[in-house]
Amino acid sequence: MEESKEQILAHRLLQKEEAAWKELFGAYSGSLSYVCSRYILDKEDVHDVLQNSFIQMFRSIDSFEYRGSGSLRAWITRIVVNESLKHIKQNPDFKTVSDDFEIPDEANEEEPNFEEISQNTIMMMIRSLPDGYRTVFNLYVFEEKSHKEIAETLGIAENSSASQFHRAKALLAQKIKEYKMSKTAQYE
Repeated sequence: MEESKEQILAHRLLQKEEAAWKELFGAYSGSLSYVCSRYILDKEDVHDVLQNSFIQMFRSIDSFEYRGSGSLRAWITRIVVNESLKHIKQNPDFKTVSDDFEIPDEANEEEPNFEEISQNTIMMMIRSLPDGYRTVFNLYVFEEKSHKEIAETLGIAENSSASQFHRAKALLAQKIKEYKMSKTAQYE
């Protein structure tokens, strides 16, 4: 049976082969920057967190166990998410948004409709959410964490996590509706 490129790279990383680390960086730094930028807005902070993530990968590679295709990507992505969350928690400006943040009632009932909107536009909308909403939304949607896990990770109440997610979704629905209305208005 032929070893996959990922499995070979993982083996080389476990051997602490310097060229393998350069290869890992070259192959994954773009997608890992994208993951990091879902949580952190400032480009310099994204760069710093990504650098810290690669240092963490190097330090903890001995704990990595190849478990099949995609396991290396999953492992390094988890490290980037954890380092991003650590950065967020260390930021004194980070806070979850209070429940009195105003969202129009009409947006509360709508499910966001992502059809005909580019991935970049959707990501810009997600990145424009308030910190707490964005963080909870990312953890719930992209990392598939439960509200209980999110609450433990962020040190908030479980119902706060659910509330933050609900409000993020409502705000996104509002942004999508406004975006579609502005696109429709361009063609009239």
